[in-house]
Amino acid sequence: MIGIIVQLAVTWLLARIFEKKGLGILGLMPTKKRAGDFAIFFIVTAVCAAMGFIMRIYFGERWQLNPTLNAKLFAAGLWWNIKSVLFEELIFRGIIFYILIKRLGVRGAIIISSIAFGIYHWFSMEVWGDSLKMLIVFIMTGAMGSIYSYGYAKTFSLFIPIAIHLGWNFTNNFIFSEGQIGNGVLVAMKPAHIATVSWPVFLFVSYFPFICAIVINYWLLKRKTQVAEAD
Repeated sequence: MIGIIVQLAVTWLLARIFEKKGLGILGLMPTKKRAGDFAIFFIVTAVCAAMGFIMRIYFGERWQLNPTLNAKLFAAGLWWNIKSVLFEELIFRGIIFYILIKRLGVRGAIIISSIAFGIYHWFSMEVWGDSLKMLIVFIMTGAMGSIYSYGYAKTFSLFIPIAIHLGWNFTNNFIFSEGQIGNGVLVAMKPAHIATVSWPVFLFVSYFPFICAIVINYWLLKRKTQVAEAD
């Protein structure tokens, strides 16, 4: 939490120095419209993320409710994901991204932010040195980062980027317990049931949910009215 506070302080300082503005450039002040957008984009993205696991269950994986799940564990998992999402959003869609939009335009800012986001995940996901994994991680996180960036550029608010980011991460990391913080809501049953599928099926199950999240969120954002500036 201290890290988030420091990020907000740095954001305020840079916003005052370079743009003569305050934290309003983040668009974090709650409004009815922003809350509605958050709900829509969070649910859409969470459903897309869950599709992959539903297909894996169809092909033989077995999952069960975590027997140790309680309100405290759920709150801790939710808070961990919120903090990690806020940390990344303030870095990659915060004041620096805002300045890039003003200096280079939306397209240039999105390209730079997406490239940086992809490179960052080489280290956060510990794939440095494995060329194939680095390429896959760069493409997937860079593409998702472009959607987060487009969400901010379209609304000048972090509500939608946070909603999409949190919907994807929370579902994968905690609802289906495939993140860095251990068991969440659902856990894989043991002994694991090994199912054999063809490569086309494996690739479909692995990447179709991600493609859906990108395409649907882009379509929803494309339909939104462009906000001229943070309000």
